[in-house]
Amino acid sequence: EILDIKYLLDRKPSDMSGGQRQRVALGRALVRDPKVFLLDEPLSNLDAKLRASMRNEIVKLHERVRTTFVYVTHDQVEAMTMGDRIVVMKDGVIQQVGTPGDIYDYPVNQFVAGFIGTPQMNFFDVTFNGGVKTSIKLPNGVELKYRLSEFNDIKEKYLFNEDKELVLGIRGEHINICKIPNKGFPAIVSFVEILGNSTNVICKLDNSEVEFSISVNERLELEQGKKIFVNFEAKNIHLFDKASGRTIYEFDKEDVEDVKE
Repeated sequence: EILDIKYLLDRKPSDMSGGQRQRVALGRALVRDPKVFLLDEPLSNLDAKLRASMRNEIVKLHERVRTTFVYVTHDQVEAMTMGDRIVVMKDGVIQQVGTPGDIYDYPVNQFVAGFIGTPQMNFFDVTFNGGVKTSIKLPNGVELKYRLSEFNDIKEKYLFNEDKELVLGIRGEHINICKIPNKGFPAIVSFVEILGNSTNVICKLDNSEVEFSISVNERLELEQGKKIFVNFEAKNIHLFDKASGRTIYEFDKEDVEDVKE
């Protein structure tokens, strides 16, 4: 009943779909009462509605049996909603270990930052000057001025008063559309995705082909080609070394684990 396979008990495996067989296999693992469950993409063949239902059932099952689950998935929604701790891997190498919230808020490199979050984090190749008057120059030449105190703690080697080539990352929900033009910098609307109670606005930097997305928690209708003015929330800007892809921030959190070089 948990797996919604009660009506399949009299069927042979050859009469079942791939998703049904997958649920049967999951049931065979559950009834053994093991010390550790190893689940390798157990929901990958299920339709979206059943996958959401099964996520909830597996979470409830974990709470009931209180046994360790090692759950492999390429679906970041599954990882964020089901995991107590997430291990992000690339090419067989661990990139970061942490709670879902910390993986999302404190990515240690550009790969982790781009992998977690929908829509994907926006990235810009920028010139960064970390001196007393901190500035970030965007690909179209627009220069943004900030106070150094507005950022997370930056590693000392990036605080010299000289230009450095970095990658700026920022999520769509941390980009604001300004009602007053001189409070931001210009961007051109490419197209708009209305998702009901929220909107994704896909833009290009003015005088540039660099595209990025803005997430707005309201229904917003903007014409294609319209010029708007936007700004970045400084406290939510991520900065990565262009060569290594690693963050230039010093994260002082016990449960954010980084791979040692």
